[in-house]
Amino acid sequence: MGWLGKVIGGTIGFALGGPLGAIAGAVFGHSFDGQMVPTPGAGRPRLSKNEQTQMVFFVAVFSMLAKMAKADGRICENEYETVEKFIKNELHLNSESRKIALTIFKAAADSQENFESFAYQFYEHFHSQPGFLDFILDVLIRVSASDGTLSDEEEHLLLSAVHIFNYPTEAYLALKAKYIDKGIDYHAILGCTRQDTDAFVKKQYRKLVSEYHPDKIASKGLPDEFVTFASNKFREIQEAYEKVKHERGYI
Repeated sequence: MGWLGKVIGGTIGFALGGPLGAIAGAVFGHSFDGQMVPTPGAGRPRLSKNEQTQMVFFVAVFSMLAKMAKADGRICENEYETVEKFIKNELHLNSESRKIALTIFKAAADSQENFESFAYQFYEHFHSQPGFLDFILDVLIRVSASDGTLSDEEEHLLLSAVHIFNYPTEAYLALKAKYIDKGIDYHAILGCTRQDTDAFVKKQYRKLVSEYHPDKIASKGLPDEFVTFASNKFREIQEAYEKVKHERGYI
């Protein structure tokens, strides 16, 4: 992870304020308020635009997961182990990255900020990139529903994120169905309903394939460890379209 080495290595030229900046500062021991910008020729590292995006995404994911886990007022051992397993088994982070992720998680859990404050700042950064909003909701639901259910407190926070992100309710229900309901609505995955025309369904499919192509997502700065989600989403869209075509009888 290129950005991580630069952040650990010293002062960087990147301004990140707000609650995510506070968490990053607590974890990395730097100020991210824009006052510590390397001077030209000083030889100090700077974050590229993609690296900045990766850092914000990484800090936001584990900060929001922490607040989800603490939704009922405390983080139990099982919830912490679930996050550890997600980091190790699904993201395949190396030991250093795992340590940073869990440090972010603990710092966010202990902070005075609430879930919504992290969600608002995440949306400020990624409101023009719906794929990133989709990914973080997928992660939040996946980890929260790892026991097969969502508590009322978890559901409340997820719906808060849906509202903050201006995320379509149908799309949220389709995401949740993958982990909870198991009654997958393939039209919803494509952002359609059964009442929509074939032409609209095809248009939505082409839009999503372009939007969630793994190469395109990677070029926008999604951390390497999360690109797997792009690949899975891409396959999910293709599979949903095949099911919808079959159901509508135009294959």
